[in-house]
Amino acid sequence: MRIDPPPRISPPAAPAGAAGAAGPALEVEGRASLRTFNTFGLPAFAQTLVHVRNVADVRRVVDHPSYGRSAKFILGGGSNVVLTRDVNAVVLKIEIMGRRVVEERPDAWVVEAGAGENWHDFVAWTLDQGCPGLENLALIPGTVGAAPVQNIGAYGVELKDRFESLDAVDLVTGRVVTLDAAACRFGYRDSLFKRHLAGKSVITQVRLRLPRPWVPVLGYLELERKRAETGMTHPDARTIFDWVCSIRRAKLPDPAAIGNAGSFFKNPVVSAEQCRDIIGRDPEIVHYPLPDGTVKLAAGWLIDACGWKGKTVGRAGVYEKQALVLVNRGGAHGSEVVTLARAIQESVYGRFGIRLEPEPVIV
Repeated sequence: MRIDPPPRISPPAAPAGAAGAAGPALEVEGRASLRTFNTFGLPAFAQTLVHVRNVADVRRVVDHPSYGRSAKFILGGGSNVVLTRDVNAVVLKIEIMGRRVVEERPDAWVVEAGAGENWHDFVAWTLDQGCPGLENLALIPGTVGAAPVQNIGAYGVELKDRFESLDAVDLVTGRVVTLDAAACRFGYRDSLFKRHLAGKSVITQVRLRLPRPWVPVLGYLELERKRAETGMTHPDARTIFDWVCSIRRAKLPDPAAIGNAGSFFKNPVVSAEQCRDIIGRDPEIVHYPLPDGTVKLAAGWLIDACGWKGKTVGRAGVYEKQALVLVNRGGAHGSEVVTLARAIQESVYGRFGIRLEPEPVIV
């Protein structure tokens, strides 16, 4: 099988404060617990954990006589990871902050945030600045730097639809590079950073392009229901933001209360013929036709149809209000989450002939 090499990328102008590696020493923890650094609340330890607060910190890691040659594990908000063991690689905890409106063009607002910024807080901030366009992506857990890795998406909008560029540091050379959307190779919950550049590059800044004039995205059934319930035929961006938050809070558990990683499985995409076959047997299946003629199926519906909602395996379970979410019932280990996930995959495949693919990275 032929694998294309990573795209050619060009260095940006050096960001403020990024030149040189002189300055304070790295903040490093040995044998650091990662339980509070992953939203599942799974027990694991990092042999070495480095707090990364700027580009210079990344370069210090690259130049370090020990860390520079070691394998690296990039950790943002820990909302898209299942830890099944201790991490022997050098864990880089990304805590780069800062946000600003870069440019106001006739066709778009360009906004920027540090990779360590909380994603939901950043979405709310853009609305406060009068820059709508991210409201459909409200309340998605995680950090800004993790958003392009996963190409997060919800309610008809994906990150790639709003992406301008990002800055990243090569963990071999220490070189700062800028990648546009094409270079990031975005796919459905996928990007170059989950493949060729996994553990090889650290995202430091992300810039998003929010189109002007603003046009609401309201195609999803749950948003249409909100519009019908409220009688608001032309909601503004803040209203859609509030609707999305309300919908997500009603069906998704707060990681601070119940450990979870949000949606655990990707919604499978099948051919129109496959979808018709499933509809013939299960007319109630939730599905969404795509522009290319394929059909996206609701993974949560498939799991629920197999009877998994509310079920438990060990100390890991399926959330009672949303079958797409796996939860930590208390004291669960990563191995229990993986065992439950595999049982669900086998069940769905046995009934529908569809293999569900996990969204989180399993370590």
